[in-house]
Amino acid sequence: MKPPTAGSATASFRHPYGASPLHLLLVLASFALACYAGLRLLEGDALGVAVWFVGAALLHDLVLLPLYAVTDLAVQRLLGHGAGEGARTPRIGVNHIRVPAFVSGVLLLVYWPLVLGQVGHYTISTGLPAGVFLGRWLLITACLFAASAAVLIVRMWSRGRNARKARARAQARPRRDAG
Repeated sequence: MKPPTAGSATASFRHPYGASPLHLLLVLASFALACYAGLRLLEGDALGVAVWFVGAALLHDLVLLPLYAVTDLAVQRLLGHGAGEGARTPRIGVNHIRVPAFVSGVLLLVYWPLVLGQVGHYTISTGLPAGVFLGRWLLITACLFAASAAVLIVRMWSRGRNARKARARAQARPRRDAG
């Protein structure tokens, strides 16, 4: 009997696990890193961290999730048929609103003390006055939506151009008469 090769050992591991041994190693390493970070975080104010996590979960589930679900449904309905409940894929324009809104929201979430002018000790770190961050965040948000709109316009123009070419090709084909 032959000794198992590296390829067959990986295949025999992959079948019950569902992925390669490297995947398992990376998952275990990320769990170890998360545990280390959690332990370091809880060394200080464990009760404050727990209250923050519970509060963040409640805020997200009870306020933010319904808010952005209703907003997303409104955008889908605004963009016309083919979007909304029961639709498999959203119309072309829905993601051109979702993506810049998501990126802008993440930027606001990460930099909210600066954007809302609650900079305090950050002024020394950034070297900028407190009043510039809101305008810059709004400018970044406007640029994200403008870039997304430009991509949407190009996609719609390209789709229309391709449809016109297809119609022209269909009309140019000789028709076969049944006879």
